[in-house]
Amino acid sequence: MTQAHTTAPRTEVDLVLSGGRVVTAEGVLDDGWVAIAAGRLVEVGQGVAPSAARTEAVDGAWVVPGFVDIHCHGGGGESFSGGSAERVETAIRTHRARGTTTMLGSLVSASVPELARQVGSLAELVEDDLLAGIHLEGPFLSAARCGAHAPELLLPPDRDAVARLLTAGRGSVRMVTLAPELDGAVRAVGQLVDGGAIAALGHTDAVEEQVLPAVAAGATVATHLFNAMRPLHHREPGPIGALLDDERVTVELICDLVHLHPTTVRLAARHAGPARTVLVTDAISATGMGDGQYELGGLRVTVTDGVPLLDGGTLAGSSLTMDVAFRNLVEVCGLTVEEAVAAASARPAAVLGMDKEIGQIAPGHRADLVVLDEQLHVRNVLRRGEVVER
Repeated sequence: MTQAHTTAPRTEVDLVLSGGRVVTAEGVLDDGWVAIAAGRLVEVGQGVAPSAARTEAVDGAWVVPGFVDIHCHGGGGESFSGGSAERVETAIRTHRARGTTTMLGSLVSASVPELARQVGSLAELVEDDLLAGIHLEGPFLSAARCGAHAPELLLPPDRDAVARLLTAGRGSVRMVTLAPELDGAVRAVGQLVDGGAIAALGHTDAVEEQVLPAVAAGATVATHLFNAMRPLHHREPGPIGALLDDERVTVELICDLVHLHPTTVRLAARHAGPARTVLVTDAISATGMGDGQYELGGLRVTVTDGVPLLDGGTLAGSSLTMDVAFRNLVEVCGLTVEEAVAAASARPAAVLGMDKEIGQIAPGHRADLVVLDEQLHVRNVLRRGEVVER
């Protein structure tokens, strides 16, 4: 028996993937298929697949929406602050080959003039559809929780500085992380939201009473929850307790099993639920390159056994890719494949306001797909219906 969900107009089908376990918002379609035409999903169903110019049997593999990473600094030996379009495209290709079909380019703290220059350069790649937007992780961060950001570059969110960075992006700055306890932070949250950017809270030493006004002003994302934050305490919940418990806030989790213990991931994801949990990589240029010496925001980073550290031992981002985060969430942290799809695809797409376009396997959506084998390793990636080179 064939069960199809057809809302898009019938058109000549270019490609059908058949015989997979297709994960949709309604559940998993065993012996499922997806039909693609002109880079879009036109039909999704199970059983007998429609005819197409080309049919590919995926033999029981998982078919999931392309991953959406809203916090990534680079890969393939290159960073998003690295300059030329060619170098940035190397980082993008590194992550696309591992299933990330949509991503923000994250920048670390620098002087405001330098950040404005970097933002202006990346804006061209956003306009060319290589990136979905720019994420500024700094410089409006707490020196007490600076992590892998040079503390001398950090400053309060001055109105003119915020405006300069938004203007440089020409609408491409999609998210800005700031510490809510800094002077002017609550006002800056409103300025960011009015300017079309997501206000995220992170790298903060705030107590709960300093976090809540920023959320009330419009902050909606917790940047890598737990990491570079005042710890959760039973008498002072701080930013972790405040952000995790607030239904208005989506929480980022770095699921490399280094930044967070599996039990911590599971507790946070279970409490926030699929509607508020997002997997991110926080990946740096070392991703896909192996151990060695790298640079992040002017700081020297040593990667050993895949873990990037500053000279003093502080974690400096990750070498994580979204397929590994997805697999860790299921196989180690104990969540379901459907919950992992929500965290890696559907919810981040919604955070970006792109959930009508990406993040789901549904007719009318872009044909951004990842085919995973039974062990959740990537077999194939499609972006806009085209196979991504791996």
